[in-house]
Amino acid sequence: MRRGPIDMSNSSLPDLVPARMVNEFVYCPRLAYLEWVQGDWADNADTAEGRFKHRVVDRPGSPLPPPDQPEEAQIETIHARSVWLSAEEEHLTARVDLIEAEGNLVTPVDYKRGSAPDLPEGAWEPDRVQLCAQALVLRANGYTCHSGVIYYTASKTRVTVVFDEALIARTRQAVRDLRAMAAAGRIPPPLVDSPKCPRCSLAPICLPDEVNHLTAAGQAEPARELRRLVPARDDAAPLYVQEPGARVSKSGECFEVWLKDERLCQARIFETSHIALFGAAQITTPALIEALDRGINVAFFSMGGWFKGLAHGPAHKNVALRIAQYRAALDPARSLALARAFVAAKIRNCRTMLMRNCAEQPKETIAALRQLAKEAQRAETIPELLGIEGNAGRLYFAAFAGMLKPRPSAESGDPPEWPFDFEGRNRRPPRDPVNALLSFAYSLLVKELTVLAQIVGFDPYLGFYHQPHYGRPSLALDVMEEFRPLIADSVVITAINTGAIGARDFVRSGPTAALTPAGRKKFIQVFEHRISDLITHPIFGYRISYRRVLEVQLRLLGRVLDGELAGYPAFTTR
Repeated sequence: MRRGPIDMSNSSLPDLVPARMVNEFVYCPRLAYLEWVQGDWADNADTAEGRFKHRVVDRPGSPLPPPDQPEEAQIETIHARSVWLSAEEEHLTARVDLIEAEGNLVTPVDYKRGSAPDLPEGAWEPDRVQLCAQALVLRANGYTCHSGVIYYTASKTRVTVVFDEALIARTRQAVRDLRAMAAAGRIPPPLVDSPKCPRCSLAPICLPDEVNHLTAAGQAEPARELRRLVPARDDAAPLYVQEPGARVSKSGECFEVWLKDERLCQARIFETSHIALFGAAQITTPALIEALDRGINVAFFSMGGWFKGLAHGPAHKNVALRIAQYRAALDPARSLALARAFVAAKIRNCRTMLMRNCAEQPKETIAALRQLAKEAQRAETIPELLGIEGNAGRLYFAAFAGMLKPRPSAESGDPPEWPFDFEGRNRRPPRDPVNALLSFAYSLLVKELTVLAQIVGFDPYLGFYHQPHYGRPSLALDVMEEFRPLIADSVVITAINTGAIGARDFVRSGPTAALTPAGRKKFIQVFEHRISDLITHPIFGYRISYRRVLEVQLRLLGRVLDGELAGYPAFTTR
């Protein structure tokens, strides 16, 4: 059932609208909502180039003279750069790239990347509205401003914009509409097949084609191929550090890993998605501050691979998403609906794994899992759903050994020496090598989802199926359910069946089994290879990595919670 918007009438939305947000609103209301109301932002090549083009005007220049300066004190044209002014009566604030001032008469100059368009006005409407907003702020501060200039850096073109009554009225109406949109607390619908979307840096957050596709599901619309606006892979990768006593430090634009006086490796900061520290591995304060400043989370594991927690910068600005999350978590009906989707998808994916990987398919188990997936969708309470999931888990892991076909060691070529005593799932601590691998794989996967949930704006510790528990990332565990078989279990099967992990990669202590440091390193490599694999999305039809899929699922969950999507589109494969 669709829910109403989050009531933002008593919120602390700022009274002053940045002139840049007026530009975004005229260009795409949804983009302005994502940036200004929800606090989302993402860089791409265009935004990075835009910052580079602004490097000159961002440097301080001559100060802007006061508007009431006496005539005898006036001098020739002054160029004031990066001037920030506000106008409460206009509900606007603006940082003007450049102001050319001759006494009380000022001309704002706004720098834009790209070329001047072939239009009668000489400039795009959003750019003209933004420039007019800057003029309104200057006028409210006592300056005389009749026209401004937009400088398109690619074509090196100066376009003069006259602030006539029509443009002023359009600008003021845009400000009113933007403030009303923000106060309503409902995200505008995405653009439909718009050419604006492919170059937008927020397309992977907005998901315009995906949302339109899911909201149109069930309607009499012809199927069409979706554009892949989401990058297939993330250019950044995690930095894993597990050597006891190793420390992560910062040197210029790189993170360096040192063990005493020996540098083990280095990773460029902009290519690091997050840092994972195991056991006694450490990070220096300057490196930690740099990571937090750049939104790079630091995950902490025990030496045995148990996920302990996360260090991160300030919480995401999208408080409306967390309000919606809390409301849904406190609503038994909504929590149950989401939990059903998570568990039913998990059971279907377990069934798929058995059908793909068992030489002799356990037909009775496969049929039973199919029935349990249907029962999960009809469960009337969370305890009933827990029982269904438990039954499915017992059936699945009873057949799990049928998917394991160990080969000789990939390194030595020695015959496999696996102690095949796997008879089902056990943990805390795992009592055999297969369970040790499963536990570590789940720990790595929950780390990924905790990091991503934090980035998207969720509270990772409040779930819908997994109940709140001290220190447990319940939301990450919720979303992980559908991906346990496809990512974590698949990594374990691959590591064993390819000989990447062998019996010598484990140590035993009494009845327990654990990976050696060398074994852990090899297993992390298999995990990273799997989560970076490109797969065809079963709903949208394009190819992206599993790591991207996890982010897309979390963002779609956010669209469900804010009422834009009617139900959670779980990820299942055939």
